[in-house]
Amino acid sequence: MQSLNRLLRPNIRDLKPYSSARDEYSGEAAVFLDANENPFNAPYNRYPDPYQRKLKKRIAEIKNISPENIFLGNGSDEAIDIAIRAFCEPGIDNIVSISPTYGMYQVAADINNVEVKKVLLTPDFQLDVSAILNNIDENTKIIFLCSPNNPTGNCFRKEDVRDIINHFQGIVIIDEAYIDFAPEKSWLPELINYPNLIIFQTFSKAWGMAGIRLGMAFAEKSIINVFSKIKYPYNVNNLTQEKALELLNKSQSMQKWVEELLSEKQNLIAQLKKMPIVQKIYPSDANFILIKTDAPKKIYNFLVENKIIIRDRSKVVLCEGCLRITIGAPEENRKLIETLKQIDL
Repeated sequence: MQSLNRLLRPNIRDLKPYSSARDEYSGEAAVFLDANENPFNAPYNRYPDPYQRKLKKRIAEIKNISPENIFLGNGSDEAIDIAIRAFCEPGIDNIVSISPTYGMYQVAADINNVEVKKVLLTPDFQLDVSAILNNIDENTKIIFLCSPNNPTGNCFRKEDVRDIINHFQGIVIIDEAYIDFAPEKSWLPELINYPNLIIFQTFSKAWGMAGIRLGMAFAEKSIINVFSKIKYPYNVNNLTQEKALELLNKSQSMQKWVEELLSEKQNLIAQLKKMPIVQKIYPSDANFILIKTDAPKKIYNFLVENKIIIRDRSKVVLCEGCLRITIGAPEENRKLIETLKQIDL
């Protein structure tokens, strides 16, 4: 890895962050007269902890990692945007991304005027390592890898990911939004071995907290410090922090949800395999499946008419004819199967 100072944009390296009232003082006090807050309507009259210390401490216990290696943001999308802003000079630098994959890498890059060099996955949705490495040039700052990938649903082979990390001098980001559903282990224990590695995870999937918008980034302390310098002072509000702490203390519920969803996934796959409209069901390590069919648009529209919403991915490269189906509750999955049986193609 190149030194962090060489990878960072010069203006980010030299940035003096905004200092909020809660940066200058943290702790217990009887009277707070420093932040121009309204003294009424406690506790929501007070600004939230800008560094989410209690929440990070609890996450650190669960993830077996130091709080200083954790960044929390308004969904993983904030971390995606901050990473690009930190390392990529607009109009000069570029990132390498696989295709197909999660669309926000492209959107965040476009907003920041950063080129995205896309590398197709192999026909079995694995990494083309040589093609990825061949697309790197002197201005490539970040490689984005989503594993398990969206919309394909599969994990990438660890030896392929490791090969990329070892041969790239910039930042490698592994987005593990769906890792709790996968048989593969997280890359978190590998952070100690790779200072150029950033890992994204989220509370939106297995934890069932999409509505509170809370994403996590894990990295070396120096990278986390850069993220904290760039973020808005109070990027995670009090309500989000409180709800996350409440649900983190119910981790058994999360494990139960994951087990039920994995069981439901196998049941749904078994039912779909019996249907002539389904040509192929791709292997999935996530809480969704990708199916191939001859009439994706007609099936999608028929389901919409019956108030069932899935995702039409048939226009996505390598996913021609494909529909993506999230695993729902048992009654939702039954309703899907019953409705699909009524389609007249």
